[in-house]
Amino acid sequence: MLTEYELIVDSYEQVRERPRDNDEQKKYFSGKKSNHTFKTQMIILPDASDIVDVVAGEPGPKSDITLFREYRSEFDAKQRFKGDKAYLGEDLITTPIKKPRNQELTTEQKEQNKIFSSKRIFVEHRIRSVKIFRVVQERFRLNTRKYKQVILTICGLVRLRIRGLILPLEISAISSG
Repeated sequence: MLTEYELIVDSYEQVRERPRDNDEQKKYFSGKKSNHTFKTQMIILPDASDIVDVVAGEPGPKSDITLFREYRSEFDAKQRFKGDKAYLGEDLITTPIKKPRNQELTTEQKEQNKIFSSKRIFVEHRIRSVKIFRVVQERFRLNTRKYKQVILTICGLVRLRIRGLILPLEISAISSG
């Protein structure tokens, strides 16, 4: 059913409390953010009308493409995706054209990248709508074992807000009565 769409994938990191265990501390330290982080991957529909998949609570240093490859099996083998340059090298993902070493992109390639970015920007907007919630935006101070549960709850609230999640009639009838 989803194979008719080219889904958009992106991920983000969120700072967490420093783990007390030295091995776990090393596992979650992200050199990119210079802090201990969780990584969350989000996959949405091309028009950002719904969040299709969320992977939360992975260690921050894990690369975007590795995270994608670990959870790719949950989708159909023919499913196509759009991603940023972090996903270069993956056959199923369309990425922007990378600048060759010691060379510049042509004007035509720059235009293609601009058109591609205008189609991919919706995932950034959807991540922003999740990060409106303070528990996702700032350092995660709650129990780290509850991180995935919290993120999935926030994504459910966002889906409800964007009307991607439609509750069954029985639940809405109980809540109104």
